[in-house]
Amino acid sequence: MPHTRAGLDRFNALAPEDAERDLLACCASRAFAAAVTAGRPYPGPGALADAAEAAVRALGWPDVLEALEAHPRIGARPGGAGREAAWSRQEQAGLGAGAAGSGADGGEDGLRQALADGNRAYEDRFGHVHLVCATGLTGTEMLAGLRERLGNDDDTERGVVRDHLARITRLRIAKLLGEAP
Repeated sequence: MPHTRAGLDRFNALAPEDAERDLLACCASRAFAAAVTAGRPYPGPGALADAAEAAVRALGWPDVLEALEAHPRIGARPGGAGREAAWSRQEQAGLGAGAAGSGADGGEDGLRQALADGNRAYEDRFGHVHLVCATGLTGTEMLAGLRERLGNDDDTERGVVRDHLARITRLRIAKLLGEAP
């Protein structure tokens, strides 16, 4: 797509501090942003997305926790006016899922309460926000996944968190370059 190539060319030409700032909207880990910035220039959007995913998977756990701090709870309205907050609202709304009541913003009070209760249980169990790549999922699917993950041991859950963080980051890289997901 031409606009994606233009977005990549713009990204490759940014000053390092500006590239890192843009990347922090995709994954709020400074180690991630520095690693991906250091790999420039990228020959294509896929190469950038692959490098971003590899950088997420290589993060130390403290860096993953730093990234998680920027993610709102599932079902909560992300605050702020920045790019990341707008993307979180879009991702949680289940835009493009096509079904009424999809996403965490489906409007069912019982579902919202169950998600809030599940989020609290998850945070008590693991010590950080429950992260899920919510794009395309219904609120019911998110709740079922949350409940299932409560049974994970710490190491298993850390792997699941990395997988979801990598998926979210990949989607946001596409948005950063101007490509519709």
